[in-house]
Amino acid sequence: MQQDILINWSPQETRVAIVEHGAVQELHIERTLERGLVGNVYLGKVSRVLPGMQSAFIDIGLERAAFLHVADVWQRQPDGEPPAFARKGEPPVPIEKQVFEGQSLMVQVIKDPIGTKGARLSTQISIAGRLLVFLPQDDHVGVSQKIPSAERDALRARLQALVGDKASGGGGGFILRTNGEDSTDAELAEDIAYLRKTWARIKEASLKLPPMSLLHQDLDLLQRVLRDLVGDHTQTIRLDSLEQFQRLRAFGQEFMPAAAPKLQHYKGERPIFDLYSIDEEVAKALGRRVDLKSGGYLIVDQTEALTTIDVNTGGYVGARNFDDTIFKTNLEAAQAIARQLRLRNLGGIIIVDFIDMVQVGHQEAVLSEFRKQLGRDRVKTMAGGFSQLGLVEMTRKRTRESLAHMLCEPCEACQGKGSVKTARSVCYDILREILREARQFNPREFRVVASARVVELFLDEESQHLAGLSDFIRKPISLQAESAMGQEQYDIVLL
Repeated sequence: MQQDILINWSPQETRVAIVEHGAVQELHIERTLERGLVGNVYLGKVSRVLPGMQSAFIDIGLERAAFLHVADVWQRQPDGEPPAFARKGEPPVPIEKQVFEGQSLMVQVIKDPIGTKGARLSTQISIAGRLLVFLPQDDHVGVSQKIPSAERDALRARLQALVGDKASGGGGGFILRTNGEDSTDAELAEDIAYLRKTWARIKEASLKLPPMSLLHQDLDLLQRVLRDLVGDHTQTIRLDSLEQFQRLRAFGQEFMPAAAPKLQHYKGERPIFDLYSIDEEVAKALGRRVDLKSGGYLIVDQTEALTTIDVNTGGYVGARNFDDTIFKTNLEAAQAIARQLRLRNLGGIIIVDFIDMVQVGHQEAVLSEFRKQLGRDRVKTMAGGFSQLGLVEMTRKRTRESLAHMLCEPCEACQGKGSVKTARSVCYDILREILREARQFNPREFRVVASARVVELFLDEESQHLAGLSDFIRKPISLQAESAMGQEQYDIVLL
């Protein structure tokens, strides 16, 4: 799958689009004032230990305290053994026996703050390099699972020899990344030395800086493009800023020499994202409805806990019979859903409601196509089969905010509900509220301040009910339209 990477840079925001076959598949956004925290290392201070939840809250200098679960605590083993997480099936050492309030603790962010939840932390530090991931608290040497199994043993032996070489100095464990599969011993040794120097700087900073200090910050989005997003299938990386192009080229030539030649400075008159109508695709990705080429469509509803995706045939009647129509719509939907998950960066629990299919063969074909498309996702996904209700349950790892949460905020009028009360419903709410107030107070007059649409309804269709209430409570009721008010907002002033 050949891909192009387009980068739109501005002082306040960096946007990266990954394009495959002329269609945008992923969008990464980093804002200068809202830069992600995953990978950052802090010297935290334990503010609270919760034995009942087997977790602790750690103050790392952010607005909300970060969260550390006992499963993410790198435990010290007895008898001089190296530290490790609790082995599978073995209960971990209780968190209250490992950390205490007021303790200074080196931690790393493994999940950005999302919604009302603080960042999630781990006490196992990992530092990503160009070819390797360094685990300074471990002695394990491993190879990425994405590398073919037939090659892993030989690569592990090579890496073990380099790590054990006294000339490289220091300890620690390493994991070979996929882009290090074809690297030379000299390149690996260079990356090992760079990562150990980085760790030495982190340890030195932890001894000098006070608690709640940032000890190490991960690369910015531009640099992570070369480190994480570029592969053999990447044809070009086009960047529309000359200054940032020169900076990124220098970084690439030093640390990612294989990716540096793919960099190009875009000089076109049209904005770079207009080449593939990326801004239009982003606008569509913020909506609930996604139209399919066949005439069917998807409805995507995102909540805090999970995301639901409903598949509908819409106006598609192209197949010879109804079963074939459903089958072809579901096949196209499977491809579109996998793309929308990447584009919208949807994570957590996802429920897909494909159109019911009678034939088992059709179900298996749709599920196979869906899993095939999910296999192209760089983020870990797991999809089950069809449930008894015909639903497909899946998960997608979530480490940062979704596109909608990053670019949007709840509507002031509906507060994120997606709908507001009708003007007539608000009128009846006001009538009930006036009656309630009249039983408690004895003002000279009631004045209703509401939106223009509600006031207009009171003056027209609901005027008889308003007059009837005024006669019943024996008080005049006046109306005042306020353009700044939403349809559900109103005030009842006692005069």
